[in-house]
Amino acid sequence: MRAITEALQGIHRYPDGAGTGLKEELARRLRVSPDQIILGNGSNEIFELVARTFLQGGGEAVVPTPTFAYYRIAVQAQGGSCVLIPIKDFKIDLVAMARQVSAKTKVIFLSNPNNPTGTIFTRSEFDIFLTHIPPSTVVVVDEAYGEYVTDREYPAAHEYQQRGKWIITTKTFSKFYGLAGLRIGYGVARKELIEILEKVRQPFSVNYLAQKAAAAALTDTRHQEETTRINKTGKAYLTAELSRQGLTFAPTEANFILVHIGPKAPQAVEELLRQGVVVRGMAGYGLAEYIRVSISLPEENKRFVEALQRWVKGS
Repeated sequence: MRAITEALQGIHRYPDGAGTGLKEELARRLRVSPDQIILGNGSNEIFELVARTFLQGGGEAVVPTPTFAYYRIAVQAQGGSCVLIPIKDFKIDLVAMARQVSAKTKVIFLSNPNNPTGTIFTRSEFDIFLTHIPPSTVVVVDEAYGEYVTDREYPAAHEYQQRGKWIITTKTFSKFYGLAGLRIGYGVARKELIEILEKVRQPFSVNYLAQKAAAAALTDTRHQEETTRINKTGKAYLTAELSRQGLTFAPTEANFILVHIGPKAPQAVEELLRQGVVVRGMAGYGLAEYIRVSISLPEENKRFVEALQRWVKGS
């Protein structure tokens, strides 16, 4: 907030269209060159740029399902088509996705951790997957929830840039850094791919305040440590309580948990809302018997557990 307040003095000027300062700080932390980074109005803009560049007027994208809905929206907006590959045991099925890659495949979208399951694919699984992907196919790895991951086998996709593949890693300041309202994300890829995407990006798409806030968030280690601690303890508490109630859930590495409720899941969503607890129904993702709950502050987690327990006993 201090960074935003101080930045208000400069809002009469256009923002840095190249985002030079923020790119340099990101590059230093990621150990890449600034010209390997592209900024976007949230990660969504990066998905749009990829689709506009490689799928305009047709083209095929391989996409897991269920996953973040905006991949399909971005593809279809450019006249492209999606080959949908069902997840397996709550995880993205990289083996099945690799089998569906053909000469028509221009782009592959992956979410790691996956939304809405929270599961990840490992470094070894990703290594094997990439051996089956042609160099000309663009692989988008969305790491919106990557900062929450604790599994040591998690692959940081930006470290794969030199393997001769067109991989772009997308990240956001909306989740872990808490800047969702400012709309800022970024992509990391080989310089050649970034140059292509920059040609179709609108100027000044990332506003001045967002750039300043993002740069400040990167240095706010106290917030980062506290967020990590809250998510870790909250996940442990919620998974223990859900297990105690006899409920099953996907093994999450994100800041949410996908919980199996059963056929009455929609009623559970409504009843919890009446009790002042907001969870998300998953029917729109093809998971009608599930709900997704965000890992929150201790008192909010407890309120959810108690409300769910009351509903389970009364249903």
